[in-house]
Amino acid sequence: MSMRTCPVTGLKVCPDAEALVRWHAVTAVVHFLIGVSAAILLVLTRWQAVHLLPSDWYYRILTAHGLNMLIFFIIFFEMAVLHFAGPILLNCRQPAAKLGWLAYVLMLIGACTTNGFVFAGKADVLFTSYVPLKAHPAYYLGIILFAVGALLDTSLFFAALVKAKKEKTYTGSVPLVTYGALTAAIIAVITLIHGAMVYVPTFLWSLGLMQMDPEVYRMVWWALGHSSQQINVAAHVACWYLLAGLTVGGVVLNEKVSRGAFFLYVLFISMASAHHLLVDPGVGPAWKVWNTSYAMYLAVLASMVHGFTVPAGIETGQRLRGFNQGRFQWLTKAPWGDPGFAALWVSLVIFGFGGGITGVVIGTEQINIIAHNTLRIPGHFHMTVVGGTALCFMGVTYYLLPLIFRRRVAFYKLAQIQPYVFGAGISLMGIAMTYAGSFGVPRRHWDISFTQAPFGVQFPTTVDLFMAAMAMGGLLAFLGGISYCLIAVVSVFFRPALSDDDLKRGGPGLPPGVVRLPSQTHTAEASEAAHRQGNPGTVVLVGVFFVCFILYYFTNWKILSLLWKVG
Repeated sequence: MSMRTCPVTGLKVCPDAEALVRWHAVTAVVHFLIGVSAAILLVLTRWQAVHLLPSDWYYRILTAHGLNMLIFFIIFFEMAVLHFAGPILLNCRQPAAKLGWLAYVLMLIGACTTNGFVFAGKADVLFTSYVPLKAHPAYYLGIILFAVGALLDTSLFFAALVKAKKEKTYTGSVPLVTYGALTAAIIAVITLIHGAMVYVPTFLWSLGLMQMDPEVYRMVWWALGHSSQQINVAAHVACWYLLAGLTVGGVVLNEKVSRGAFFLYVLFISMASAHHLLVDPGVGPAWKVWNTSYAMYLAVLASMVHGFTVPAGIETGQRLRGFNQGRFQWLTKAPWGDPGFAALWVSLVIFGFGGGITGVVIGTEQINIIAHNTLRIPGHFHMTVVGGTALCFMGVTYYLLPLIFRRRVAFYKLAQIQPYVFGAGISLMGIAMTYAGSFGVPRRHWDISFTQAPFGVQFPTTVDLFMAAMAMGGLLAFLGGISYCLIAVVSVFFRPALSDDDLKRGGPGLPPGVVRLPSQTHTAEASEAAHRQGNPGTVVLVGVFFVCFILYYFTNWKILSLLWKVG
């Protein structure tokens, strides 16, 4: 089959790559639907006033929620991103398309097998599946199959880079979005190697063929568990740059700086997983201090660089479009009705202010001692992985629908508010969980009142307010998540296909960046004038971020000092 030329972007689209993007993305949405349906059951159980599920089903649904949201949804979508950022962005054919379909089938079989045994009640081991908790052997086999498929998909991305370079389908360096995807792919390989190191022995252990040391399991597992979430960070930051270009003609201020920040992820992001082991007695203090200070802060530096360059690139792009008045006309005149831009900006704010600040603080060894295994931990990662990564991927979906699936976005008015509803819900839930955790409310526990326990636990009445707020935020996020699934399913399966002429004519159900793609190149004079003007609005926003960071950091140390009085 011949390659088609996209009438909006001018990219040459390989049919095989396009089909792989479609199937991976659709499957990702299906797993998101499973995960978000499980989430609402969990929220209504953790809220003690409702306490919906019995204890066995609570832990079963919690296992399913973690796997489907953190592994299956995210990684299926990330594989779609790799197939897009590789062959499509580089204008080359999909290498070894049959191997790509084999990878997809392995991932699908693995996900279905794992889910099947979880819902059958044979794997109530939670997302971390800590030894000596033991699931049915098929549970571990399903995860191994899924990982093998993901590794094959990642290998095809590397093959696409080689093929495009050899055939000279692009000039100069690879696009920054592709470079970011390359970072995610490298971290994925590191992560999957650790996954094999932990799940293959655990599979054999579940068959009774060998022994497993719980402490070794925890250490190796977190090299998988935390690093897998850092694939998300690299992938969604790459998608931030993509959405900035598609929605407002965002400019990359300095390619070397942005690429250097991505490279820092490769070097240090896996080491930062040590903050999950800070209370483990088998790990030495020197190792803990190194990994949770110097190593983690270098990884955090990378995110802070992107936290400046992405909004600054948006500001420059808007100023090049003529929005030059004052410090913030570029922001007030931004296309807030574009669901892609809305998801980009809300994702950026939640990830930075919510996930970033809380992550650095709870990763500090002294504070981690009191935050560990409280609701502060899921409060943090819901704002990073869900508010940051998942919401960003939702924004990408609104552009994939017309450009790759070639369908109009169904219920477009709903799509315009969906990122705000979902973002508001996740923010409220994450903040409420963080404050409840600050009062010592444990994570994962079915019953925080510890009914029938030898010793009663009494939390301040303020905790009831935070748990109710968590539930309200969860319900709001659920509405936003279900809306996203509804929009995606109806758009893909119940809307007629768009021709090239349809895309050129525009019409309802198409984001502004599809109707009229913002200019991606500018004259030297215009670029020079924009750089002279600088990014005064972004500087103010970054200043606000640092003030919030300092206040939150100081508050936590102040509370810690009150707990550790020396008399």
